[in-house]
Amino acid sequence: MSRAYLQDKQRVVIKIGTSTITHTDTGHLNLVKLEKFVRILTDIHNQNKELIIVSSGAIGAGRKALGIQGKPSTLPMKQACAAVGQARLMMIYQKLFAEYNQTIAQILVTKNVVTNGISRINAVNTIQELLTMGVIPIVNENDVVSTDQILDGNFGDNDTLSALVAKMIGADLLILLSDIDGLYTDDPRSNPDARFISCVEKIDDELLSCAKGPESTFGTGGMTTKLAAAEIANGAGTDMVIANGDDPVNVIRILEGKEVGTLFKAWRK
Repeated sequence: MSRAYLQDKQRVVIKIGTSTITHTDTGHLNLVKLEKFVRILTDIHNQNKELIIVSSGAIGAGRKALGIQGKPSTLPMKQACAAVGQARLMMIYQKLFAEYNQTIAQILVTKNVVTNGISRINAVNTIQELLTMGVIPIVNENDVVSTDQILDGNFGDNDTLSALVAKMIGADLLILLSDIDGLYTDDPRSNPDARFISCVEKIDDELLSCAKGPESTFGTGGMTTKLAAAEIANGAGTDMVIANGDDPVNVIRILEGKEVGTLFKAWRK
């Protein structure tokens, strides 16, 4: 199936997972990869496309800055890591984007903001105004005051959050960058016979049974949360692609209509 129509997508939400922007062995931010992402994202924005970034990595960055070994064991510790890490993460994004003369904005949200009433309208209006001004919004959950993600995984390491943001702003395309090439019939890391699924037109029980795969040391989202995100996005009329974020150029390839990752086609237009 041709993906040439992806070239026409104008409003794109890109979720960058923790495993995509950190070193696997240490959990420290991968500055070389981050710089490549920023350069590529700025170039895409220069093509007159609207970009909204949903970036993970705050808790991981804070954890490393505070010298905490292993995942934080208590909720207050996780929130403290998020408070420290979010500032560090945005400082780095600010510095890198500034090198390409690109303005960014930080938007911290809670689940209630993206699902309920007046707060949702205010968030939409703010994002819309930022996009009109040529700004790239960088969205993350406000872990310091909200425990939806870090306590029970409702946002699934920003997978679900990115889908809700895409739905909220009427995005044309949602790209989830992770540490896996896309959806397989089984976990390819343990089953060499697992078959890659290039395109999904309907999410059913059989497909949901494929949602296997270990969580990374520093991230929290698995394939189950990505399929849940696909259901939200596709139901809102947004196409979604899951792709490997190890190569930042994959973002360009996707927007050029090349067959990269797994495409989940919107079922409601």
